[in-house]
Amino acid sequence: MQTEKVIDHIVNWLKDYANTAKVNGFVIGISGGIDSAVTSILCAKTGLEVLCLEMPIHQPKSHVSRGQEHIKQLKETFGNVKDTLVDLTPVFEQFKTEVTATKDQAIVDMALANTRARLRMTTLYYYAGLHSLLVAGTGNKIEDFGVGFFTKYGDGGVDLSPIADLTKSEIYDLAEVLGVSEAIIKAAPSDGLFGDDRSDEDQIGASYPELEWAMTMSENGKTVHDFEGRKAEVFKLFSKLNRNNQHKMVPIPICKIPKTLK
Repeated sequence: MQTEKVIDHIVNWLKDYANTAKVNGFVIGISGGIDSAVTSILCAKTGLEVLCLEMPIHQPKSHVSRGQEHIKQLKETFGNVKDTLVDLTPVFEQFKTEVTATKDQAIVDMALANTRARLRMTTLYYYAGLHSLLVAGTGNKIEDFGVGFFTKYGDGGVDLSPIADLTKSEIYDLAEVLGVSEAIIKAAPSDGLFGDDRSDEDQIGASYPELEWAMTMSENGKTVHDFEGRKAEVFKLFSKLNRNNQHKMVPIPICKIPKTLK
């Protein structure tokens, strides 16, 4: 991959899109992870206004410290970057007191994890509306179009997706060139939606390199019968997640009414 040319392409695409939309710039949630770090730098390189939001909800200290250090470095490098801290923990706790939980605890925990993501989406759009900004998404190709590892109308609720055509491995390549901190680059990818340090791999059951391989094999027309052992296991997992999460990846289905009924 021609990394520097890819960076220039994305930055120009962001700038053109924002100018066409007649907005001031971008708002982005900073998680302390590599995807939000890379996306925020790309947005900052446009020269347009960039607002970085910290939105902790019982976040692990390691996530918070990495995010804060990244924002600090970003503001030292780019004069067009501002930041705001919005502690959503009290909002989340109040929400929990108003809803019932009659299901299995694992189901409740997943519903609450998705609620965290949706509270953050609401906050991003609040500030986007205040300052005439676009919400910049941080999803990568594997998450958005491979296994659907995102919350519908949570971190999937964005105005534009600058890095969604890049695999995780390619994003690491961009991070090296863009000067993302070693702490973020070396940290295990995590969505941070459960208030602990569980990684994406812990949740999904496969690493990003494995999922990238499976996605490539699937695009090349391979089936699970073409593999054995761990490869067969990963390919089967990828295929299942891709199939089950299609509702996140395709447009909202619309019930078309025949003209004869109108």
